Amino acid sequence: MHTFSRRTFGALVFAGATAIAANAYAADKIHVGILSLASHSPSIIAEAKGYFSEQDLEVEFVSFQAAQPMAVAIASGDVDFGMTAISGGLISLADKGVVKVIGGALQETPEIEGQKILVSKAAHDDGVTAPAALKGRSFGITTTGSSFHYMAHKIADKEGFARSEIHVKPLQKVPAVIASLKSGQIDAWSIVPNIADGLTKGPEVIEIGKISDYIDNYQVTTVFTSTKNTEEKPQLVKRFLAGLSKGIADYNAALVDKTMSEEETAAIVAMIHKYVYSDQPLEKADPRIRAGAMRINENAALSLASVEDQLEWFKSESLAPATATMDKLVDASFVETR
Repeated sequence: MHTFSRRTFGALVFAGATAIAANAYAADKIHVGILSLASHSPSIIAEAKGYFSEQDLEVEFVSFQAAQPMAVAIASGDVDFGMTAISGGLISLADKGVVKVIGGALQETPEIEGQKILVSKAAHDDGVTAPAALKGRSFGITTTGSSFHYMAHKIADKEGFARSEIHVKPLQKVPAVIASLKSGQIDAWSIVPNIADGLTKGPEVIEIGKISDYIDNYQVTTVFTSTKNTEEKPQLVKRFLAGLSKGIADYNAALVDKTMSEEETAAIVAMIHKYVYSDQPLEKADPRIRAGAMRINENAALSLASVEDQLEWFKSESLAPATATMDKLVDASFVETR
């Protein structure tokens, strides 16, 4: 028979109460979709610096190679939050009532160098020295209805030739697009500056223009989640956005506005390197991560005008249901809108 002193019994009661309290306040585990791009850095920074932990969130990252599969994963519940470009798949899922855009992320702004239009050396040698010469040429995209597809058509619109006269070539993954451009299998592509600048340092790729000349205030990427989360777990959504917003602030301070000290910035770059250019040593990846960083909207503010323009393009190309609307696509209750 076991006997307990009053002190032992009290200790056991305290330990049990502590365990119950800890369990009651256990962090919510969430899965966050990311691509291996510097524009996804705010989520990485927020996790590394404990900003998600401050919101009682335990984050596990899930890597993707394109935007559309991420939207499908969020609809299925395999991923809770994502931050990437609007795709035809995302709009279709929103039309079905299962996915919502809840904020903005990467955006083209006049004062910051943005996405660049690139061509292969072979195409350049053949006279494609400006975007107007892309008529009749091939343009690499990941998937049909991706942001790359949208950008290609906006170039055609402004240059005054039919969208069908720029031949989009789906290659599924960003690395495949890069390889095809460098080898001359496609003529053109457009991508964020940190990747573009790395490509144009070699002899195989040449810059011929900027997307900001073709799309005003382009909301390049957005933050999204399941409709179930917005309706049943709005506090979870708010907590995620609160943690993410602190990561956004650090990203802009370190790499866009450059108001952080060099020591702080180096630490931020090291955090990002765990997921971006992780196949390279830090000393080689560091300048690539810093190069051409584009602004992420403070507090995940969202440009409704840009999102609506993208929605109308998808519908005009029959890449999204005609029944899709802004109300179905966007829940504007969580962030500032413009």
